[in-house]
Amino acid sequence: MRVQPARRVAYDVLRAVDADDAYANLLLPVAIGRAGLSPADAALATELTYGTLRRRGYYDAVIARAARREVRRIDPQVLDALRLSAHQLLSTRVASHAAVNEGVELVRSVSRNAVGFANAVLRAIAREDPGQWRSDVLAGVRDEIERLALEHSHPTWIVRAFRRALRAEDRADELPALLAADNAAPAVTMVALPGLAEIPSGAARTPYSPIGFRLGGGDPESTVTASGGLVRVQDEGSQLAALALSRAVPIREGERWLDLCAGPGGKTAVLAAEALAGGASLEANELVPARAGLVRRSVESVPLAVPVSEADGRERARKGSGYDRILLDAPCTGLGALRRRPEARWRKQPGDVPELTAVQTDLFAAAADGLRPGGLLAYVTCSPHLAETVGVVDEALRVRDDLETLSAKDVLTDASRSPIDVGGTGPHAQLWPHRNGTDAMFVSLFRKRA
Repeated sequence: MRVQPARRVAYDVLRAVDADDAYANLLLPVAIGRAGLSPADAALATELTYGTLRRRGYYDAVIARAARREVRRIDPQVLDALRLSAHQLLSTRVASHAAVNEGVELVRSVSRNAVGFANAVLRAIAREDPGQWRSDVLAGVRDEIERLALEHSHPTWIVRAFRRALRAEDRADELPALLAADNAAPAVTMVALPGLAEIPSGAARTPYSPIGFRLGGGDPESTVTASGGLVRVQDEGSQLAALALSRAVPIREGERWLDLCAGPGGKTAVLAAEALAGGASLEANELVPARAGLVRRSVESVPLAVPVSEADGRERARKGSGYDRILLDAPCTGLGALRRRPEARWRKQPGDVPELTAVQTDLFAAAADGLRPGGLLAYVTCSPHLAETVGVVDEALRVRDDLETLSAKDVLTDASRSPIDVGGTGPHAQLWPHRNGTDAMFVSLFRKRA
């Protein structure tokens, strides 16, 4: 039996993510193109890939019960085939016999010795309906956090971090909704670079970003191509984070701006368009050469020269001192974008956080040093983890008295097209997938005192 092409593509991407630390959002479009999948098959491969990655932890619990062995004792190549098939059996309308048969064939292609085992496991899963499996897997789990982690397929340390962040807003009861939102496929949101492109007629405007929209149908990439790159795919939260810096106060002719950690360049392009309209200049910096290349390509369509350096941001900001505005979109855990990059939840570890916060704190200090008196700094992370957000900000302000905190909440409210429920503590803004339909972007704003 030949494995259906969409399932083969999904399986190959899952293997690359698991074995080679590949990124699904980068590899999947390439794999779909190489396989020559039809639009319908491409959609199926996308759903199978991302659905399996999002729910992997829960599927592992089901597989362990059906196999009567811990998943770590199952060959990784076989395990990925079982996960893919479990997703079809438990979370899609794919016929059970098709999911079982093709899962067995996938296993046959990588390990003939495991065919009988895979067949038995998948048939065991198929015998019970999804609701019964949920009851079986969750039975006996008494700890609330562990139960939520298992049910919504998140590592427990991430669930705890999310609860702390929501509790800081007195909204801890929203935790289940947040976890569920992480497992829902996000709508494709696009941006029309301000002053350079118009939102297409017939497109649905985004609720908050004044430059965002969603297509009613069709291929987003064809829209990007037709616009010459002046329209592109970008999360609404990312758009708002860039606008928070450019629209915090009116732009004065001749201002100098810096995007300090610019890769992959989406916010850079928005800032370039805003700088062009306001008579400002923009420089960008990205330490990683491959990502610096993405930044250069991102601003190619903007008729503004944007030099891109490849220096350590902790040194770069200070060398070009005297900037009027600096965006520090700091490297972080990326826990705010798990719905887009679901594999990140399985890769990140609690031990990553202290290392990142040390870098974030150093970058913050460098960015503040690089401002002229009266200059603006936007500190942004795609993470709601308190250590990466208010923790970094509080530590930075503890050791220096030359920064005045502005209300990022007020700025985002003023920039938004419609009333926006901005979370976060104090003047800092925190967007949420379940509340705003965006990635969980954190934004804080500061002015350097004269």
